[in-house]
Amino acid sequence: MLDDIRLISEAELKDFIDKSGEKKYRYEQMYRHLWQLGTASFDEMIDIPKAFRQALSNRFSINRIQIEDKFISRDKSIKYSFLLYDGERIEGVLIPSNERVTACVSSQVGCSLSCKFCATGYLPLKRNLLFHEIFDQVIVLNNESILHFERPLSNIVYMGMGEPLLNYRNVMESIARITSPKGLNFSPRRITLSTAGIAKMIKKLGDDNVKFELALSLHAADDEKRSRMMEINDSNNLQTLSDALKYFYDKTATRITLEYIVFDNFNDSLEDAENLSKFARKVPTKINIIEYNPIAEVDFCNAKEDKFNKFIAYLERKGHIVNVRKSKGKDVNGACGQLALKKSIHRI
Repeated sequence: MLDDIRLISEAELKDFIDKSGEKKYRYEQMYRHLWQLGTASFDEMIDIPKAFRQALSNRFSINRIQIEDKFISRDKSIKYSFLLYDGERIEGVLIPSNERVTACVSSQVGCSLSCKFCATGYLPLKRNLLFHEIFDQVIVLNNESILHFERPLSNIVYMGMGEPLLNYRNVMESIARITSPKGLNFSPRRITLSTAGIAKMIKKLGDDNVKFELALSLHAADDEKRSRMMEINDSNNLQTLSDALKYFYDKTATRITLEYIVFDNFNDSLEDAENLSKFARKVPTKINIIEYNPIAEVDFCNAKEDKFNKFIAYLERKGHIVNVRKSKGKDVNGACGQLALKKSIHRI
């Protein structure tokens, strides 16, 4: 198999250009094709001489991800199945609203964390995505956003398949390419990375002084309950996470989002709300209450309306910023927590 040209170093590519007898500015042309335009083949680089394009094709490949299938929800969200160069598959989602179009991208093929409410957690972890495979999702979904909604992406969320902080290097490199003025020039403040809670990597985000937004998938502010839902809590308990979030905030001055699903008769009491309030006070935060999206593996359900409303009201009385997020794409298994490579009848 030929080497993907996006995986070789700048020095190697410049050396290849030089040995091919080409001008040095070919590097800038190629960089623009690869990291701004998302050009999928050397033949499409028509501002580069044909002979050099042939030399590139003989030596390198461009392993772009491919749309294998897409499914449109009744709410206009679109779930995509992407085929990778090695035959593996991942999913991504386009989520339109009146003000924005958000791309939800994946960072791993499968997941190792086994969170009980998440369909991806029931899949085996196959491998980490390479940084250009994450980047490709953004390129493809941006093109699809323009095609279907006549506007480019406004936001990107790393909330698809996998745990981003367990693929730290590739995730960070993908964000660097997406936000670089020489890349897509996308504002880091319109990117959110969601983690199940890897404390040492949250601290590393602080050390790296990242500019994007951070969200913690919390769902219980009680160690016993959180460990029952999320095994990662056994090694990254609430105190450890709280310390890591404080470290992150001290380094970046970025408010953290806490994501919380209110499950029926599990974490929906006023005592649970008070535990969440206490946890949220330890560092500047806002709280996103997320609708639970059913999956076949378990029989969890959302809290009853009365208890749900009391839960929200309690947090608001305590002075917290609370946003209730309604899920989109659930009828095509494209909503939060549902990505598990399942088909849908609503094919485009």
